[in-house]
Amino acid sequence: MIGLDSSTGAPTFDHPLEMLLACHGKILRQCDTLKKLTTHLNTYGCDAQARQAALGILRYFDTAGKFHHQDEEENLFPALRASADADQEQLDALLQRLLKEHVVMLSAWDELRAVLLQIAEGMNARMDDGLAARFINAYTVHIAVENSELIPLAARLLTPEQLRQVGMRMAERRGVSMPGSP
Repeated sequence: MIGLDSSTGAPTFDHPLEMLLACHGKILRQCDTLKKLTTHLNTYGCDAQARQAALGILRYFDTAGKFHHQDEEENLFPALRASADADQEQLDALLQRLLKEHVVMLSAWDELRAVLLQIAEGMNARMDDGLAARFINAYTVHIAVENSELIPLAARLLTPEQLRQVGMRMAERRGVSMPGSP
């Protein structure tokens, strides 16, 4: 598996699989913040810290989190499907599972987002522990599968040129240019 060695600095779009792994780490940190926010709200209500945490979670999932799903669905998954070396039946089963999970996570996000917006605006909204737990669990399970199955498969099957194309599309999505890109 691809390792993230902190001595090499942050991953770049030149290494899109490492970027995806790094994003998984950030998603899990946001989930941890959400868990803490739920506890905080029960104890302190909708104070400045709660509003700040809600804003941070909203910012992340409304931008980077959204881009992350697009990176996978529009770039990584099609590149994997185009790989001649893949066991297509096994690959299709994995990608279908991940796509279904994306739909579940997006639905949970839409519901959670509405509550987070109220908290960010200073309303004393109640966070449903079950909703937060479902969201966190969905992402935790999903990321575990992607880290243990999807990313190693992509590292094995995709050519350097396919990876370069995936990285370029990821960069373009964020308005970043890569060296050597048109």
